Amino acid sequence: MNSRTNVVSVHPYFKVHAGKLAEFKAILPAMIAKVSAEPGTLAYEIAAHGDEYLFREAYVGAAGWQTHMVNTDDLVARLLQIATVTRLEVHGPAEELDKLRAQTAAMNPVWYIRETGVWK
Repeated sequence: MNSRTNVVSVHPYFKVHAGKLAEFKAILPAMIAKVSAEPGTLAYEIAAHGDEYLFREAYVGAAGWQTHMVNTDDLVARLLQIATVTRLEVHGPAEELDKLRAQTAAMNPVWYIRETGVWK
């Protein structure tokens, strides 16, 4: 399986607590710096709609996301002090998602199993 067929994408949605937007935004450059050095990260984007933030993340398989979670644990802990995850989606092939289910159960993700697609 190559990186195009075992991609796991993760989409956490954050709602920043009132009065904490500047603090939330101040953490983002450190997140980007850490993520930039991760070999299993294919894409990492942060988009905003007022005080709601979407992180669009893509990794080489389950292992790529697992590495990311360890690497950014300290920064995510800081984000969770000033924001709430309102939704967490995890997308990918069933065999990769199955590797993540036990580890992420407490996060209550919504699982999207890839059925078909095209990569170029």
